[in-house]
Amino acid sequence: MAEEAPDSSFIPTVIRRSTFPPGFVFGSASSAYQYEGAAFEYGRTPSIWDTYTHQHPERIDDGSNADVTVDQYHRYREDVDIIKKIGFDAYRFSISWSRVLPTGKLSGGVNQEGIDYYNRLINDLISKGIEPYVTIFHWDVPQALEDEYLGFLSEQIIDDYQDFAELCFKEFGDRVKHWITFNEQFIFASYGYATGLFAPGRGSSSKHFDYLCGDFEHKPHVGLVSRRGFFWKLLDCELEGNPGTEPYIVGHNQILAHAVTVKLYKSKYEYQNGEIGVTLNTDWYVPNSNHEDDKRAASRALDFSLGWFLRPLVYGDYPASMRELVKERLPKFTDDEVSLVKGSYDFLGINYYTANYAKNNPNVDPNKPSQVTDSHADVSTDRDGVSIGPKVRKDSWLAVYPEGLKDLMIHIKHHYKDPIIYITENGYLDYDSSDVEKLLKDEGRVKYYQQHLIKLHESME
Repeated sequence: MAEEAPDSSFIPTVIRRSTFPPGFVFGSASSAYQYEGAAFEYGRTPSIWDTYTHQHPERIDDGSNADVTVDQYHRYREDVDIIKKIGFDAYRFSISWSRVLPTGKLSGGVNQEGIDYYNRLINDLISKGIEPYVTIFHWDVPQALEDEYLGFLSEQIIDDYQDFAELCFKEFGDRVKHWITFNEQFIFASYGYATGLFAPGRGSSSKHFDYLCGDFEHKPHVGLVSRRGFFWKLLDCELEGNPGTEPYIVGHNQILAHAVTVKLYKSKYEYQNGEIGVTLNTDWYVPNSNHEDDKRAASRALDFSLGWFLRPLVYGDYPASMRELVKERLPKFTDDEVSLVKGSYDFLGINYYTANYAKNNPNVDPNKPSQVTDSHADVSTDRDGVSIGPKVRKDSWLAVYPEGLKDLMIHIKHHYKDPIIYITENGYLDYDSSDVEKLLKDEGRVKYYQQHLIKLHESME
């Protein structure tokens, strides 16, 4: 890991498609809840995100929801035409579980209108020469399953998820050759069950989020938090759940659901000649100082984000640092589960946006265990008041640090047996502006992508 943040302010040379080898895929990505709209039309039932945004609009900065959003359900042809015009090779999108299975269960019946919508989208993409990459699950558990057995807190969801995935293979696998079982298992487990910032909103405040609690009106400079295009705020930190156990249970069940689904695909649908993997996310972590304890903290921070979900797939168990610090709160894999999980991927998707400094924290309260603090590493984009990289706005979570993408690729190659990798997300957070000319030039985003593509190319050399 780098000990000092390099200068990210340079203007890179122009990078072209021809800079990359043949077979390198350029594409765009979305998720069902964020893009589709038509939330209560054509047989779709609520997901936990519908419930969360409708029951707790006070936790969303502007009180909005995704009932309509960009209305891709009705306007997908326009989106496909834009993807084609840009010149992308691929489009990654997710299937809304509750759109195709309104009760969340196969036994509750299939919504044909939902199936028809995805067939139209897939066919339109292929007709325009765009390869579909399909994410099976992107955080939107059917509310029916959340009501019945608390979703991914229950092992019951493994069978229901597998049925959902098999329905997708049967209906779309003749044309879809790239399957992603889960998107960002870490975010779903941590933000949904430790901090409560994402649906289903379980967990409790930790020292990292105390500033979100209490009298919001007197804390306007820290009240808004943004991540991956979501904006939210917390006014009340009394949440259901246990942040010291539930994230690990949810993470464990996601891993097992992934593994059984990969086994199913390999055993029953190999004739479709597709590939299947998972998309994980992580920031890169730079030691806050040259001290050994901060270097170890940076390593632990990476273990508790990337390693939490990748190490079981490669080696059959969680990172040693997690076993040491989380102890009995961390679920164990049986021998049969180790065999099931280990090697259960054809490729790895990686979502990378930014980097943080990591500082050792030896003073975690053992009486208030939380997944957020279990790593004993405090992370921040700033060190001594200076950001690790440029930001659009001082309070933004996204500091531009392209070197982190290169470091991450090299780390995965050397520590995780050099898998096939797709960068399934990478992007630039911007804010509303009345300056139309500046928006159209989009210089910050252009620079961000140029820098990251250059560093990605360097990691391949």
